[in-house]
Amino acid sequence: MPTVLLVTCALLPDGEEAGHLLPAALAERGVGARWVVWDDPAVDWAAADLVAVRSTWDYHRRLPEFLGWARSVEAQVPLLNGAEVFAWNADKSYLLELADGHPAVPVVPTRLLEDRDLVPTLRTAIEELGTVLVKPRTGAGGVGVVLADSLSDPRLEHLTAGPWVVQPVVESVRTEGETSVFVLGGRPTSQVDKVPATGEVRVHEHFGGRSRPVELRAEAVEVSLAAVEAVVRRLGRELPYARVDLMRLADGTLAVSELELIEPGLYLDVHPANAGHFAVTVAGVLEGR
Repeated sequence: MPTVLLVTCALLPDGEEAGHLLPAALAERGVGARWVVWDDPAVDWAAADLVAVRSTWDYHRRLPEFLGWARSVEAQVPLLNGAEVFAWNADKSYLLELADGHPAVPVVPTRLLEDRDLVPTLRTAIEELGTVLVKPRTGAGGVGVVLADSLSDPRLEHLTAGPWVVQPVVESVRTEGETSVFVLGGRPTSQVDKVPATGEVRVHEHFGGRSRPVELRAEAVEVSLAAVEAVVRRLGRELPYARVDLMRLADGTLAVSELELIEPGLYLDVHPANAGHFAVTVAGVLEGR
């Protein structure tokens, strides 16, 4: 029986919410799997047949160390998606690359923001966009997201360390919410709609957001596949898994807000079938080694 290591962080030793479903789904397909912590020195990575990063939700605080770990593991054993993809996806400037590609992928308008030009860039963005959303270029889980409508906005005191991206507030997130399409093994498998709590723009559950599985919608599938295919062309390698987060812009365009290629939550607690979808993908990779 091949062995797969499902990688998490020390604060979540049993993996993501309802993480027990993944080893069970893999066992049904003849694959042994267990959860391990990425920075645990006792883990024998080379003894596995495949490593799958799942809930390493501290990587954004320790990015150089995490990427070094990924490269080290990949030198010993196949790593789903891989260290090069992780490094590219860890910096939200990838949104600009998607927007500037040929063909272009619709994305939430994004500008880069750094300490050295914080004031002029932020001033221009606020003048042109009104209330803006500032978030770390390397971040996860909505941590460090700040809204501001002027340079004197006291909310800017809560900025985390830069660099950042600055974006307009997509008002539809308050009503329509955000949707996520899971593209596993190059194929759209499922979709989850997410809405924020009243007064919030972050859809994460720990900020009061709510999620529910829905049927795949053709428009969301089209944009999601375009985004994944753009990365495959850009990096020259297939992506066994991806989660594409989408929002509707003011002009009606459905646009990519995030492209999750490192450790996207599978929402197993609200969409248990994603465990089976992910297991099929892993089994397929093992068969094609």
